[in-house]
Amino acid sequence: MRLKILRIITVILFLMLLGNFFYLQILKGEYFYRLSVNNRIRIVPLEGPRGLIRDRNGIILADNRVAFHVSVIPQDVKDKESDPLFDFLSQTLSIEKKILQQRFKEKRLAPFVPVVIAEDIDKEDAMVLEENEYRFPGLHVQKAFQRQYPFKDATAHVLGYVGKITRSKIERLKAYGYTPQSVVGYSGVEEFYDQYLRAHEGGLQIEVNNRGQQVRLLSLKEPKAGEEVQLTIDHQMQQIATQVMSNHPGAVIVMNLDSGEILGLTSSPTFDANIFTDGRLRKQKVTIVKDEHSPLLNRAIKGMYPPGSIFKIVVTLAGLTTKKLQASSSFNCPGYYQLGKRPFKCAHIHGLQNLLEAIMHSCNVYFFNAGVLLGPELMSQYAHLLGLGSLTQVDLPFEEKGSIPSPLERKMRRHQDWYKGDTLNYSIGQGDVLVTPLQMVRMMATVALDGREVQPHVIQNIGSMPLVKLSAVRSLPIDEKIFKMIQSGLRSVVHDSTGTAHILDLPGLDIAGKTGTAQSVPGKESHAWFVGYNLSGKNRVVFCVFLEHGGSSYNACVIAKDLLLKMKEKGII
Repeated sequence: MRLKILRIITVILFLMLLGNFFYLQILKGEYFYRLSVNNRIRIVPLEGPRGLIRDRNGIILADNRVAFHVSVIPQDVKDKESDPLFDFLSQTLSIEKKILQQRFKEKRLAPFVPVVIAEDIDKEDAMVLEENEYRFPGLHVQKAFQRQYPFKDATAHVLGYVGKITRSKIERLKAYGYTPQSVVGYSGVEEFYDQYLRAHEGGLQIEVNNRGQQVRLLSLKEPKAGEEVQLTIDHQMQQIATQVMSNHPGAVIVMNLDSGEILGLTSSPTFDANIFTDGRLRKQKVTIVKDEHSPLLNRAIKGMYPPGSIFKIVVTLAGLTTKKLQASSSFNCPGYYQLGKRPFKCAHIHGLQNLLEAIMHSCNVYFFNAGVLLGPELMSQYAHLLGLGSLTQVDLPFEEKGSIPSPLERKMRRHQDWYKGDTLNYSIGQGDVLVTPLQMVRMMATVALDGREVQPHVIQNIGSMPLVKLSAVRSLPIDEKIFKMIQSGLRSVVHDSTGTAHILDLPGLDIAGKTGTAQSVPGKESHAWFVGYNLSGKNRVVFCVFLEHGGSSYNACVIAKDLLLKMKEKGII
């Protein structure tokens, strides 16, 4: 009996052993084979240069330079606390050991994926580390390409910057060939056209011995440079816009009136994009990110502000198209509009004003009366018709669409009623109306082109790829005569001696446009606007000068004058 039990136990143990062999050799064989291969074969990533970015004249706006990064292979680090590698790196690079260990811990993804713990080190330090690679199998000095921006802060918002891919982006983009080592664009052209600009990574497949030393090269995949991109941007225009906006928070946009090509787009305050790529400047990154003036915010496309009197163009278009207003329609301006016990003020006592005079003098009282005559629904309808409250679809990321209110929208979203005072504010671009400077540029271009809307864009060419030339997006179903009438009013704003922007009546230029002073939050200065166009000279352009908390619109006109004179001097217009 005992012998029988012993035999059964022996058979069971033998079957368990066979089962374990089957599990290890058959079911998990491929897994352990991969592990053994990875123990003797290493992949060393090779980074290619990112595509250059040039301006419309071929001037380089974003370049590359050779840099050296230090990476560590986790598998070869026995214990990050006691491994002498970190002591050696700390001594050579003059970086605290704890900082290097922390970077290693945070960036580690897998045992065989190199972890970059120091970027853009000095060439002399790179040579010292390379000479000691034989002592530390996990150490690798990698040659890479570092982005640099020759025009520094002048192109920051239109170009953006680059950096290592984040974990969240890896999850979204790994299907498109992105890896944990990928460098990607953040903001601006760098992000919007990243799929073309980014280099296709290569690598070395090498066999190593038990000390981590290279035995032989198994295969090589050459990295491929990214596509070169040419923009519609003019580097001189960018520098001019940056100069005139120095110390003035806001935005300047200059766009070709006929094609929608953006010649210049600047947001202020700005920043030097090299801070995010140059190891010697990275200490300034924290300062930039925490700056209360938000230099990273692209006010040209992401900042949303009340348009003030620029919105009177919308009211005028709605009134003339619906025939509720004529050019001869007149209202008396005693300096205020009385609503119950509350007076809604005008900047001056204008007396009797017709429509064109009201545009020229930016008379609030006239447009209070016009707004009441039209009603908020019609103003909302024509604001949307002119592209407000919707994206311009410019080829830059994170554009905002603004906000165009209506009684129905307010009731549904905020459960609040609409009052006559809201209509008065609406008619002069105050209250809940919010727009971006780029939307104002597109709207002004539509008016100047008799209702033909163009597509704002910054791309001109991508490598050798032929691009479809962007033409008119649509033509508004409005009589051309109405636009001619509005244009006449906008021209008088500048060319009449009593116009609100008469300071822009400059020799050799044919300027038209509209001023705007938009009230901000209590305790802060108003926003200052001038949006206009030039029909003479080398280029017909539409432009916007916006000063955040800049006070009177006159201040925007002063900046606009400086801008136009510098553009004329450089032959841009």
